[in-house]
Amino acid sequence: MSPTDITIIGAGPTGLFGAFYAGLRGMTVRLIDSLPELGGQLTALYPEKYVYDMPGFPAVLARDLARSMAEQALRFRPEVRLAETALTLERAEDCWLLGTDRAAELPTRTLLITAGPGAFQPTRLGLAEEPRFEGRGLQYGVRRKADHQGRRVVVVGGGDSACDWALALAETAAQVTLVHRRDQFRAHEETVSSLRRSSVAILTPYTVSALLGDERLEGVEIERAGGGERRVLECDDLIVNIGFKSSLGPIKSWGIETQGNQIVVDAAFRTNLPGVFAAGDVCSHESKLKLIATGVGEAATAVCFAKVLLDPAAKLFPGHSSDRELPPAAALTES
Repeated sequence: MSPTDITIIGAGPTGLFGAFYAGLRGMTVRLIDSLPELGGQLTALYPEKYVYDMPGFPAVLARDLARSMAEQALRFRPEVRLAETALTLERAEDCWLLGTDRAAELPTRTLLITAGPGAFQPTRLGLAEEPRFEGRGLQYGVRRKADHQGRRVVVVGGGDSACDWALALAETAAQVTLVHRRDQFRAHEETVSSLRRSSVAILTPYTVSALLGDERLEGVEIERAGGGERRVLECDDLIVNIGFKSSLGPIKSWGIETQGNQIVVDAAFRTNLPGVFAAGDVCSHESKLKLIATGVGEAATAVCFAKVLLDPAAKLFPGHSSDRELPPAAALTES
């Protein structure tokens, strides 16, 4: 197998734009993701949430943004490998060899890691009966608002995701109650103000102390923070949004310099390994902002430096895309 010019690990928005931009630079591209579909967290965690801070979109559903970015990424027909996890990285004479759970080795001349926060799992409540109700009324995000039409919903959490979902579900659910362990919220001020003006019942400071029901969830017991008062809330659905635990997983064993759970990069988004770059939420640098808008810029910068590394005669800045004619976008079913 001949080495590809660049392999991108992570098919979220940063990786998708990196794949597009590498194609724009005339590079051969391989795109790998452990998830079964393109889009990363946009499609896996909150497809029906609105994204407000993406340039050109006053408001766009995460799933629609993911679909548009995937269509853009496929324009130059990269090799796409989904439901595949990168495990090992070894240096060969003239390239890197990437080992996955489905291939012995994938040769690549450069590598761009855009794995977001890494492999992520939802933070659970820590209750003994929790596994029994998962998928039976208990979930850790919202895939489709329509699934909660006319139902009694309890949302747990105090960050942006919990508050956003409580507000969004108030439009479709019969009743929404938000339970948070503190009186203060971590969500944006405008979101909290909207929440307090809405029909959502807000219960603070409370924690969920028990899950109630037989075959399916029928209610939750909540306890006032610090002990004391307990009460039961009848509900059909419990949505837990108290964060995610993430890990770089096998990437940490590759010899890449990390800081906490992030990869350290320089101004060109180079890691300490030659030809290995990182962009988006997975990387750390002095002026880091974890936004989709900044992540796609980081990916474009990393790709341009990778291009020059492979072809020293190439220009770092290729000019504006409006100055050239691009091939038609590929269908999302193609790879």
